[in-house]
Amino acid sequence: MKQIETITLRSGVTIGQGHPCFIVAEIGNNHQGEFDVAKQMIDEAAAAGAQAVKFQKRDMEALLTREGRAAPYTGRNSFGPTYGEHRNALELSIEQMAELKEYSESRGLVFFASAWDEPSLKQILALDVELLKICSADLVNVPLVRKYAEARIPIILSTGMSSLEDIDVALAEIRHFHDQVILLHCNSCYPCPEEQIGLPVMDGLRERYGLPVGYSGHEQGIGPSVGAAALAACVVERHFTLDKTLKGTDHQASLEPAELALMVGMIREVERAMQVKGKVVFPDEQAAAKKLRKCIVFSRDLPAGHVLTEADLATRSPRVGVSPVHWDEVLGATLKKPVKHEEPVQWETLSLAEADCADAATS
Repeated sequence: MKQIETITLRSGVTIGQGHPCFIVAEIGNNHQGEFDVAKQMIDEAAAAGAQAVKFQKRDMEALLTREGRAAPYTGRNSFGPTYGEHRNALELSIEQMAELKEYSESRGLVFFASAWDEPSLKQILALDVELLKICSADLVNVPLVRKYAEARIPIILSTGMSSLEDIDVALAEIRHFHDQVILLHCNSCYPCPEEQIGLPVMDGLRERYGLPVGYSGHEQGIGPSVGAAALAACVVERHFTLDKTLKGTDHQASLEPAELALMVGMIREVERAMQVKGKVVFPDEQAAAKKLRKCIVFSRDLPAGHVLTEADLATRSPRVGVSPVHWDEVLGATLKKPVKHEEPVQWETLSLAEADCADAATS
């Protein structure tokens, strides 16, 4: 199986190993069907440091049965008396989407969307997007997955609600056309209990499929998303809102602008903290060690010719003499000259046994 470590978008953004985590503000329908709100959300996402904004597009007649559209939908989160009217109230037109794409790109953001049905996919493709997302709900929708794959555009595939066997089927369909796929580990509960998140699953997905793997989080906090970045998630996607108290089912599992900015900042901190792969003692640490670490000192005045025992030695800061790591080498040495109480031990003051001399010369 070919190993895919990075995917480069048409705009030049590279996602994957060795590149900054691609942070996505999932606007979805949290714009409440309001174009101006959607535009404001793009501004806030850009200000928070996200690299991309993601929207959703639906055609209700292609998505829902007649019965599904007519089903009563009431309650505090309802935008219409039936489910079809509710969902239509949250939709933006494709013309508005086109404007939002242009505006997002003017702010330096990648714009993409998940299309929940074939007519919506055709509309999104007509916008000339550089990235697509198959939502978790449609991972098993083989005919729609094929339509996505036929477009030969990089795909983010979210894996919520899916078994490995489900993912196998979807990826086999896409790989008939291309292998530019990023998998997102996901639990599709809104909000998701932390004990059900399963961040280590990302490692298993990488090993099984040889693809870049990221994380789509539905938790209420930000810790798991930052943890995902520490575990090498190449993408972190979080639902985004201007206000968690707004009407709608996604807002409670979404991040407000200040939270998104905090998450972005923490992910960037984690990335910097992951740059050094091997144990290194840095110059600032060396300076600290000289001040804070101890050396061996004499615990009393001693004459020349004295053979040192533990009673003759102690350790004190700062480290201006022989390190205590050489304690056993110093024991049994003979003094070449008289020494004073708390005088630091220096190698030139000691006459060592032959084996100890060789060790000291290389230390």
